[in-house]
Amino acid sequence: MGVSGAAAARLLLDEGSDVVAVDSRDTAEVATEAGKLEEAGAGTLAGCEVLPAGGFDVCIVSPGIAVDSEWMQEIGSRGIPVLPELELGASRCGCPVLAVTGSNGKSTMVKLCGDALSLAGKRVALGGNYGRPLSELARGSDGLDRIVAELSSFQLETVRNFRPDVGVVLNIQPDHLDRHADMAAYARAKSALFDSMSEGDTGIVFEDDAERVAKLSRGRNRWVSFGTGMSVDYRYADGRVTWTEAGGVEKCLSVESTVFANDVMGLTVAATTAAVRACGEDGMAVARAAADFEPLAHRMQLVAEAGDVAFVDDSKATNISALKGALRMCPGPVRLVAGGLLKEGGLETAAELLAGKATGIYLVGAAAEEMASAWGEAVKCELCGDLETAVRRAWADGVAGETILLSPGCASFDQFRNFEERGEKFTELARQLADERH
Repeated sequence: MGVSGAAAARLLLDEGSDVVAVDSRDTAEVATEAGKLEEAGAGTLAGCEVLPAGGFDVCIVSPGIAVDSEWMQEIGSRGIPVLPELELGASRCGCPVLAVTGSNGKSTMVKLCGDALSLAGKRVALGGNYGRPLSELARGSDGLDRIVAELSSFQLETVRNFRPDVGVVLNIQPDHLDRHADMAAYARAKSALFDSMSEGDTGIVFEDDAERVAKLSRGRNRWVSFGTGMSVDYRYADGRVTWTEAGGVEKCLSVESTVFANDVMGLTVAATTAAVRACGEDGMAVARAAADFEPLAHRMQLVAEAGDVAFVDDSKATNISALKGALRMCPGPVRLVAGGLLKEGGLETAAELLAGKATGIYLVGAAAEEMASAWGEAVKCELCGDLETAVRRAWADGVAGETILLSPGCASFDQFRNFEERGEKFTELARQLADERH
C-alpha cells in the first residue's frame, strides 16, 4: 500500500475490479492508506505475513518486492500471473510512452526530455520513479501527447508486454547488486525495456552498452547509439552534440555554458536529443531546455559557498559509478564526504581518480572502514562516524578553490530514511557553516 501499489488499486477499482491490497508493514502510514482504499471498495491486509487464499486473476507487484521473495515464490506456485505496476498503468495510457532507465542520471534525463518536449509544444507528463506512478497518470492520459517515464531495474524485472515506442538505457554500471544476483541479471533487467518493441520502435543505448543490450533484448526495434566515439549516431564532444539527419545534413547543438557542458552530463544531452527526435520533434529544442535547466535536488546541487569554498549536494549518488561521475564534474580539488550502506563492490575502481582529484576523504556510516581500506593509500581518509562530523572536518580543512562534495557512493538507510533526508542534512550544515564564516 505504498504510492505505486495504491495507484494501481485505485485504477483497478475504477474499472470495476475486485481488489485486495496487501502490505507486510503495519505502520500508521499504511493504516491511513488502507482506510482510504477500503472506502473506495478494496479489501486490505496490513502487517500481512501470509498471502490471502482465493482465485486471483493477477498479482500487481510493486517494485519493492523482489522476484525471489517468499511472496513471489508463492504467487508463482499458485499459477497467478504477475504484472508490475508500471505495465498495468502503461497498458491503460491513452498516449505514447518514452521510457528511460539506466544506473545513473535517469531523473535528470527525464526532466530534460520533458522540458524539451514541452518547449516543442507538446502536452507532457512525467512519471514512474519520477513524479506520479503510471497507474495514476493513465487515468488522465487521454489529454496528453506523451508520458516520459523513469523506470528502475526493480520495475522492469517482471515486465511481460510493456512496450514504449521510444526506450533509453542511459548506462549500465554496477548498482543494486544487493538485490540482483549479479551484473548479468541486472543488465538483463534493464534490457527488458526493449523486449516487446517492434520494427517501428526506437531503442537508444550508450555506445559501451550497445552490443550487450542488443544481445540480451528480445525486441525487434531499430537501434540508435550515443556517446563520445566517432561512430555513434549522436556524439557529444566539447560542449556540442552532433548528428546527421536524413539527406546527410549535419546538425550541431551547443550546450556550452550550461550544467551539461562536461563529459558526464553531455552524454545525457546526446541521449535526450536522440529521444526527442525519435518522438518526432526537433532536436534543437533540447538546447533551449538545457540552457534553462535547473539541477534536481541532491544531484550535483550547489547549496552554499563561503570563502571561495563550494558545498555541493550529490546525495543521490548511491553507487560508486555515480561517485566517480561527480568527481569528474567538479572543476577543482575536492574534499569528499562519502559512506553509508554499500550496494555493490568496485571501491578499488575509484582509487586512481580519487588520487588525482581528492584532497581528503571524510567517511561515515557502515561502509566507512571498508572505504578507508580501499582508498587510504591513494588519499588521506578520516573515519568521522556521522555526517555532521564529516562536514565540519572537511570545512575546517578546506582551502579556497576547493569543493566539499557529498557524493556518498552508498545507500543512506544506515543513518537516514532516504537520500533526500541525507542531502537536506548536508545542506543545512553547509549553510550553517557558510553563515558562521560571514
